[in-house]
Amino acid sequence: MASTFMTPGVYIEEKNAFPSSITAVETAVPVFIGYTQKAERNGKSLIHKPTRITSFAEYLEYFGSEFKPKFTLADADPKVKQETFNINGKPTVVQIKDNNTAYFYNSIRLFFGNSGSLCYILSVGTYGHSADGLTIAADDFIGSDTKPNVFTLLEKEAEPTLIVMPDIIALGADAYTTVYSQVLQHCADMQSRFGIFDLVKQKPSDVLEEVIGAFRDQIGVNSLNYGAAYHPWLKTTIVQPDEVDFENLDATVDLEKLLPEPAAAQIITKYKTNATPDKNTKKNFHQSLKAASPTYVHILEEVRSQMNELPPSGALAGIYTLIDNSRGVWKAPANVSVNMVTAPTVNISGEEQKNLNVDIMAGKSINVIRPFTGVGTLVWGARTLDGNSLDWRYINVRRTLIMIEQSVKLATRAYVFEANDATTWITVKSMINNFLQNLWKQGALAGAAPEQAFDVQVGLGTTMTPQDILEGRMLITVKVALTRPAEFIIITFQQQMQES
Repeated sequence: MASTFMTPGVYIEEKNAFPSSITAVETAVPVFIGYTQKAERNGKSLIHKPTRITSFAEYLEYFGSEFKPKFTLADADPKVKQETFNINGKPTVVQIKDNNTAYFYNSIRLFFGNSGSLCYILSVGTYGHSADGLTIAADDFIGSDTKPNVFTLLEKEAEPTLIVMPDIIALGADAYTTVYSQVLQHCADMQSRFGIFDLVKQKPSDVLEEVIGAFRDQIGVNSLNYGAAYHPWLKTTIVQPDEVDFENLDATVDLEKLLPEPAAAQIITKYKTNATPDKNTKKNFHQSLKAASPTYVHILEEVRSQMNELPPSGALAGIYTLIDNSRGVWKAPANVSVNMVTAPTVNISGEEQKNLNVDIMAGKSINVIRPFTGVGTLVWGARTLDGNSLDWRYINVRRTLIMIEQSVKLATRAYVFEANDATTWITVKSMINNFLQNLWKQGALAGAAPEQAFDVQVGLGTTMTPQDILEGRMLITVKVALTRPAEFIIITFQQQMQES
């Protein structure tokens, strides 16, 4: 007791009887990085400022609404395998214009539609209502002489645990080497994050092996256990019919010549007499065309169909949140249906998935999203990019250990500069033991008894030498037996002889 007693009397001293407790950190807090319509709160810019939101309404308030892409129409090339539709008896294709690709806003909607909740938004630029489209540039993400590196900005934020970048895949395969490799390195440096990656959209004319091969060749080999990739893209129901109108068609599309219905030509001629149409005039024109021209409706439906094809990362971020909140981070985020999705853009068979799930050369596993009759569209894979590693093969193993490491790290910070003696060692060991025992009871750790599920060691002669104590080091060794998913269930049947 530090006090010196000088006055006679009775003194009370309270002592803590129990060790401190460890609270598990949040595990499903994605940070979405990309382009927004605006980025402003209370008149102050939010560009390059990670912003915490808890609802889609908050997103709309701070970051605005959708990007309105422009599309053109062209005659179909019979030599190219592609989706077409007929206009006036001619096979026609809808093509998006250059610099008109943006997936961020709809990916956010897909995230919230798949049970997403808390997340961070990091805007790297705004598109406003520009008629010139949107140019997606790698240096908006990885930085340049005039732009910051987004990963440097994220180093100051402790809460985000997942990194999602739906816009960057518009760069095609260039995203793999320039951005994805930096995501993996950032996650490994922070030791508290995990990347969710998209692959390039597979067109009807593309070969699956070439799409996968390009990703595996260019993603590199460093820190692969800190990320997972998903394929193919998804046909969603995010964009509704009332969100698409004639303003999604490029100025080169002459509806007056294109639409065969006589009533449509009259409506268009009358509309053109108004040099500066207001919002209501445009709305009435659109509604009139829909009523008068089935061809116009078909064109807009083709446009909407393309706008609804989205990379899967936004949906997976929501699914990670759903699984973490309902089952725990130790449950593999697989065999779960994807909401607001009608089908994958490509139907990958079980035979084709073999080479995606298991990569003999480098272990770069690709998780497949597949449709199943009577069940729906399911996430049918749970591997990290380090698929040949027995330590880090599964997503839930990697993310569970991240949760344990960060939770213990934050709790033991209170003992920095405490006496490096047996009293502190016992307190810290008890604290970690209690935390791991609670995880074992919840099913996060494997073993019939706690001693089979984890082991914590700290002390002189156990983990430390006298030299370690002189140098101010307290060394703690924690071993955990993490649960792993039953990826392959083999049921053996045999006949037996009749016994009576």
